[in-house]
Amino acid sequence: MSDAEVAARFDALQRKLVPLWRSIQTLTQDPQTIVVVPSITIDSTIRGARQQAYEERFLFLLLLLRQPRARLIYVTSQAIHADVVDYYLDLLPGVLASHARTRLFLVSPLDGSSRPLSQKLLERPRLIQQIRALIPDLDRAHMVPFNTTPLERDLALALGIPMYGADPRLTHLGGKSGARRIFAEEGVSHPLGIEDLHSAGDLAAAIVQMRARKPSIAKVVVKLNEGVSGEGNAHLDLDGLPATDMSVDAVADRLQALRFESSEMSSDTYFATLAERGGIVEERIVGSDFRSPSAQLRVTPLGRVEALSTHDQVLGGPSGQSYMGCRFPASVEYGPAIMHEAMKVGRRLMREGVLGRFALDFVAVRNQQGQWEIYAIEINLRKGGTTHPFLTLQFLTDGSYNAETGVFLTPLGEPKCFIASDHLESPRYRVFTHHDLFDIVARHGLHFDQTRHKGVVFHMMNAIGENGLLGLTAVGNTHDEAAALYERAINALDEEAALSIAD
Repeated sequence: MSDAEVAARFDALQRKLVPLWRSIQTLTQDPQTIVVVPSITIDSTIRGARQQAYEERFLFLLLLLRQPRARLIYVTSQAIHADVVDYYLDLLPGVLASHARTRLFLVSPLDGSSRPLSQKLLERPRLIQQIRALIPDLDRAHMVPFNTTPLERDLALALGIPMYGADPRLTHLGGKSGARRIFAEEGVSHPLGIEDLHSAGDLAAAIVQMRARKPSIAKVVVKLNEGVSGEGNAHLDLDGLPATDMSVDAVADRLQALRFESSEMSSDTYFATLAERGGIVEERIVGSDFRSPSAQLRVTPLGRVEALSTHDQVLGGPSGQSYMGCRFPASVEYGPAIMHEAMKVGRRLMREGVLGRFALDFVAVRNQQGQWEIYAIEINLRKGGTTHPFLTLQFLTDGSYNAETGVFLTPLGEPKCFIASDHLESPRYRVFTHHDLFDIVARHGLHFDQTRHKGVVFHMMNAIGENGLLGLTAVGNTHDEAAALYERAINALDEEAALSIAD
């Protein structure tokens, strides 16, 4: 088919989401099938057991089986351990785990290669037919991807069901250059910078132009258009260069000192990717009280923009730009303000035709008067590290986030907070099995309590044996209580690992 024919078929398929969504919104308990394909179809260093762990990161979607007529097909590169499946089903509130288990179907190509899961499925037409056969009514089904590329679009076409996610033709809107243009056009405050750069020469000239406009700039951040979790970022210190009349040649020489966020990135690879896909450079915002909040929204098939949540991101890595975890909700001092700005972008993305969940990253710093200044820095047209802990909390409590107050409340009016991470990693954790993790939280009184809506929920458990890696969400009534639970869980893991090694 031509590109136009593919686009027309996809558009027709996507229109099926409208009646399906109306049915879901009315809570009529009509039957539906959700096909989850958490393919990491992005430039990333995630490989092996880590790739499988990230595919399993969205197993919280098994909580959708609390809807008694919902069927869920969850696809992963490798088979999911039965104990992990049971762990999530046992968290289901108000539903028999055995009843939910009959409506869950696990499918895998048993392919542990580093290629995207969507590609693995497209290479196996018989497996696609197997998935189609598990869907009783194609008009009552949709696919949930991690992010959307032509691979996910083609998979939706092959399955004959719509995809709840942004059309890959709109990917540029979530790139770093596209985001900066939207921020400017919608009047959203963002750092001084220049987009659509494709070479070291472009970059050097842009930095000279920025320094001429603002001589006080001391540091800049270079970002590849399609970088994820900070892996496409590089940092440059301008100290020692003249504040005015800075030469392009001097900046070009300084580019040799670029510091890459990813330890696996080389200068040659970075500039080759910049030439192919483009990027931006912008002032690095600094301050004595620096925060990195984000806002999550969605555009529904019915054409509504919904404010979902805010988080304070926990960053790490060589220069503090890599996503490590999050605290929910973001501080009420600026949470409602960033959501107000995010809604401007959300309405623009809706007009552009974007569908599904997306997030906006901000930075917040205090000015000399003690007031918070916020700057939008990125649009992520995909699910991210904040999606799974928030939806886990929402599914377990039936609560909701109030965008005006910046507070999450259960139906009984009880506030909830959490701290979550995908990066709890230690070589000593390799001594644990899934059973060990379940035993530890039970003996230490950390398991999620359905009555009090407090406790710890694990994710990404697949990588613990090979990499000593797992994820954790700790839920409490306050930020301090969630943080205390989080620390208790880590201390318990460390103590149990030390005892196991000593034995």
